[in-house]
Amino acid sequence: MQRSAHGPVVRTVRHDPADRPLLVIWEATRACALSCVHCRAEAQPLRHPRELTTDEATDLMAQVASFGRPSPIFVITGGDCFEREDLAELVRRGREMGLAVAVSPSGTAKLDRAALVRLQEAGVTAMSLSLDGASAAVHDGFRRVPGTFDRTVQAWATARELGLKVQVNSTMSSRTVHELPDLAALVRAQGAMTWSAFMLVPMGRGTDLGALSAQQAEDVMNYLYDLGPHLPVKTTEGHHFRRVSLQRAVLAERGVDHVAALGLGELYAELTERTAAFGWGEGDRRRRPPVNVNAGYGFVFVSHVGTVHPSGFLPVAAGDVREQPLPDIYRTSALFTGLRDSSRLTGRCGSCEFGRVCGGSRSRAYASGGDVHGEDPLCGYVPGSFPFPEDVAQLLSA
Repeated sequence: MQRSAHGPVVRTVRHDPADRPLLVIWEATRACALSCVHCRAEAQPLRHPRELTTDEATDLMAQVASFGRPSPIFVITGGDCFEREDLAELVRRGREMGLAVAVSPSGTAKLDRAALVRLQEAGVTAMSLSLDGASAAVHDGFRRVPGTFDRTVQAWATARELGLKVQVNSTMSSRTVHELPDLAALVRAQGAMTWSAFMLVPMGRGTDLGALSAQQAEDVMNYLYDLGPHLPVKTTEGHHFRRVSLQRAVLAERGVDHVAALGLGELYAELTERTAAFGWGEGDRRRRPPVNVNAGYGFVFVSHVGTVHPSGFLPVAAGDVREQPLPDIYRTSALFTGLRDSSRLTGRCGSCEFGRVCGGSRSRAYASGGDVHGEDPLCGYVPGSFPFPEDVAQLLSA
């Protein structure tokens, strides 16, 4: 764990991420009633005939439990996991094995109070919901089904009322980035375990959605860092948030203006000014340090047909749980072991002093250049350009 004088800056998992993942994501189905413009899975109306059956899914959970204690968190996603009639039964079986089971449903008509109560009774304690705009006009336009915003916000409130932990996921794209202050206000008002900003990976329907530029990404990362004392913020596929956190900790200790030192731009100024109008002051919570996990390093994704990937956004398979146990694939496959070797990074990621703690998005590197070890094009940092390398080295060695 990297620490500054003010506390931890970046967290590391307590067990060896090469031996046991922190998270196992299972894409239970690609069926979904929505038609979202960014969908990684290019979800379909009907379920695939080769989806893992109830018994095969039970065997998958047994494989996850076999990693040992503490067991990885098992997240059931989709498509829309509510399209599986056996969802509650699978949750119950997973809990009986000792797994912490979370769900990630879509904002459809199936996401009602009765369904949430059934899942809670089966053993679910946490869920994630996607919200890409702070209004129905923006969010429903993104999801392409009217009423999605209202259903999602209502499900969020119901889940909180039932005592479930809720993570809110928001996609960062040129189409939605200006929604950030209003989304922040909504998350602060309604409450969430975590607010995760997903930095778009150009794949599936999201290929032409409009990714942020590298400069805009720097502005967003620093804005999210500023929100730390007010909201439990994290990023998905935005691994250089860890680099930003280290930089900001060093600059704060030295009393150096981060805007000038990091060359932040117009988007940062706009988002900051709009948020300042909320009058939140200095904040009332401890900053949530980002966790040092990446594709294949503390994270594994199992598709609806059982293929195993380092990430749901990296469509390269390392094996199949119908043919080989998940722990063997995770621990020994060439794809996974290669991703855990930071010396194989190339381009700017390969020469970056923050490479060991950041590593860049392997999914975005593959999507943009076909190389899982290539540089992350969404990161604009020039290796070696940070003005206080000795401070960084001290934090990285802590």
